Amino acid sequence: MSRSLASWKLLEDMMLELKKAGVIIPISVVEDLRAAKSMIELSCMKSGGGDALQKAETLFVGVEAYLVAEGQKKFGEAKVENWIRQLEKANTQPLAAVAVASNQFVVGIPKDQQWIRIEPISTLTDKRIVQLAEQHNLQVKLQTDGKLIVYGPPACLGVFLRAITAEKP
Repeated sequence: MSRSLASWKLLEDMMLELKKAGVIIPISVVEDLRAAKSMIELSCMKSGGGDALQKAETLFVGVEAYLVAEGQKKFGEAKVENWIRQLEKANTQPLAAVAVASNQFVVGIPKDQQWIRIEPISTLTDKRIVQLAEQHNLQVKLQTDGKLIVYGPPACLGVFLRAITAEKP
């Protein structure tokens, strides 16, 4: 039974519901859920990501066990049974039927630099974004979807962000 991003989203929603109800979720459970999502995304990016999916499955089992146990304590059996049915339904969907993760990694940006992805709009055109980036000693890469990656030293990026938010619409 292979898990998918739909399963991850359901587990995240369960976790948020428990948090809203006052349950303190251990950081290890939160980190396991994040790691599981990363493993699923990794398996979507490379062919034959079986090891990544196996690791995600292992992480999912622990997170699900914790959330179900806490859910039974806080909400009772009926609500948890609904959660389990939703998870079973999500688990039967093929991974390809679920929104496949996009590549969150940006190739070619040095590790010591930060980056942001900006989508140009009518009031903030791509030419204006490039102009502001150059004024703040930042680099710009155009992506195939029309968005721009602006990257550079963290301090310069912060000043750049303040500058584009100050632009009048």
